Amino acid sequence: MALRISIGQYYPAQSPIHRLDPRVKVVCGLALMISVFFIRSLPQLALGYVAMFALMALSRIPAREVLGSIKSIVIVLAVLSVFNMFAIKSGQTLVWLGPLSITTGGLWGAFLYTLRLVVAIVICALMLLTTTPTELTDAADALLSPLSRIGLPGHEIAMIFSLMLRFIPTLGDEASAILDAQASRGGALGEGSLAHRVKAIIPVIVALLASSMRHANGLARALDARCYEGGADRSHWHPLRMRWQDWLAAAIAVAYIIVLV
Repeated sequence: MALRISIGQYYPAQSPIHRLDPRVKVVCGLALMISVFFIRSLPQLALGYVAMFALMALSRIPAREVLGSIKSIVIVLAVLSVFNMFAIKSGQTLVWLGPLSITTGGLWGAFLYTLRLVVAIVICALMLLTTTPTELTDAADALLSPLSRIGLPGHEIAMIFSLMLRFIPTLGDEASAILDAQASRGGALGEGSLAHRVKAIIPVIVALLASSMRHANGLARALDARCYEGGADRSHWHPLRMRWQDWLAAAIAVAYIIVLV
């Protein structure tokens, strides 16, 4: 059973978005993702999708790579949209299905909420696909550094964020290997009753936790061997510098948000 985990994986390409300062990509990406919650009408939704497709074209990443990285999340959103369609009772009733009903408000909510969240998810995927884990760490470190002035561990928070992204694919591979081992021993999770499937998950979780602890212990030893010390001042091999392309990208993002809102 293969688990395709694309979160945190970098897709190399020569594009204007790849060459942007990672701080600009993180800040603008978060701002664009938050801006989708201001989408309330069809023109705003159309503008959001125009911006999304423009970013996909500028990133020069094949659409199948982007869609493959968000496929599972989109499926979850589709299921949630069905619940929204039946849960929202505002507007005129269109269809009665026994105790359930579909109203104009529910239909619009299922349509709008799902499609605007797709925009946010694609923007997040593009940000991760066009930025290496090292660049994300440097950006997070630079953006969280003011927290150190008030006694919060900004550098350590950025490092934990980087390690989280780094080990998601690793733990996905570990889970795939554990599931294959369970299936070879006759313990496939997709067979039997619901109670049997839930019981079969427990050995997988225990093995995955043991593997995670082993990786954490190895990482701690590696950091200790390199004399890592939290809070120490460090220099960078490639210092982050803002260029005119970065300022232009930030200005375009601000202009888009102003027009959208």
